[in-house]
Amino acid sequence: MTKNTVNLHRVIKAPVNKVFKAFSNPDAMAFWLPPYGFLCQVHQMDFKLGGSFKMSFYNFTTDKSHSFGGNYLEIKPNEILKYSDKFDNPQMPDEMITTIWFKEVLAGTEINVTQEGIPAQIPLEFCYLGWQESLEKLIKLVEPTINE
Repeated sequence: MTKNTVNLHRVIKAPVNKVFKAFSNPDAMAFWLPPYGFLCQVHQMDFKLGGSFKMSFYNFTTDKSHSFGGNYLEIKPNEILKYSDKFDNPQMPDEMITTIWFKEVLAGTEINVTQEGIPAQIPLEFCYLGWQESLEKLIKLVEPTINE
């Protein structure tokens, strides 16, 4: 891992359009994005190039929350998603850039995630573990096939 950067890779047994949809739907994001022990409220999400988003994560144990938001920098459906991300806390002024690459593979979808510019106040191993938990939740959302 490069300083202030985490990288993750997963193969998900779901079609690429379903996996990409989980990044573009506010209800889906509220479900899978927060790590275990947190709830998410999506305040605003304008999923388009140049659009913005605003969310809060709530610690279910302590009732503390932190809000953050950013802008969509690159969107190529089913291929790439890149967005900026910044906490509202003035003590964490760093802007993060997250890039997710999506690739259709025989088993489903391969995704690669890079998050850069993580504030120094966040231990990288916590950020990495949080992403691992989020991706576990993403898999539980997109892998089931429910025909109703």
